[in-house]
Amino acid sequence: SPDTPAPSREDEVLIRDIDEAVREDALYEFMRKHGIKVLGGVLALIALLGGYMVWHNYSERALETQSETIISALDLAGKNDFKSASEKVAGLLGDDASPGARAAARFIQAAAALEAGDRTKASGLYQQIAADPTTPPALKDLARVRKVSIDYDAMKPAEVIAQLKDLATPGNPYFGSAGELVAMAQLEAGNRAEAGKLFAAISKDEDLPETLRSRARQMAGLMGVDAIVDVKKLLKDEGVTSDDEGDSAGEGAGALPAPAAQ
Repeated sequence: SPDTPAPSREDEVLIRDIDEAVREDALYEFMRKHGIKVLGGVLALIALLGGYMVWHNYSERALETQSETIISALDLAGKNDFKSASEKVAGLLGDDASPGARAAARFIQAAAALEAGDRTKASGLYQQIAADPTTPPALKDLARVRKVSIDYDAMKPAEVIAQLKDLATPGNPYFGSAGELVAMAQLEAGNRAEAGKLFAAISKDEDLPETLRSRARQMAGLMGVDAIVDVKKLLKDEGVTSDDEGDSAGEGAGALPAPAAQ
């Protein structure tokens, strides 16, 4: 208050010392009661952090080693040494390998089996990839396509359609390969209209390889389905006309007639 005299310098020092003593006493009392718990919690946190860092470092090194093994095996396969490539990845087939590395190892071994003429072994490896719940979905789908392509001659058309129908849709990454297999199965099953539509869809998909599109275009024509979108572009791509000739041909044709249904 206004009537209370200001504390002297000695009083200020005494007040500060008492305040610090109170703080120290409170801290001492807190540590006396809870110090063991606090220390235990800190040590546990340090242990968890250290364990995570060790695990993360080990995991990173393990993944790096697995990647190097896959790359080395692919280099061997590129040199047509599939036997060595298959042996190189044999250690990645266990549960200690990452799902992606394990699937890649099986793909490499399947390729080696095909190179050696062992279609049964290759089909079994693709089946393992597709059946493994840890396999990345995209690799599962690829394994399904590869397995059906190997077993196609021994399968009934209905089986081929059932196994790949969900992949044989525009926009799917495996639409080209799966679509062609399903279209052929539809044709063998007597479903010419369905086969023709699917072949036409494949031929019009500009994201697919031209060799595949060309085959599909021919098959669609045999089914009586018009699979040509741009006549001038087709004539140019096929080397039939130059740019100027293509313009003239397009003006007169409008669209190439599809072959009559067989």
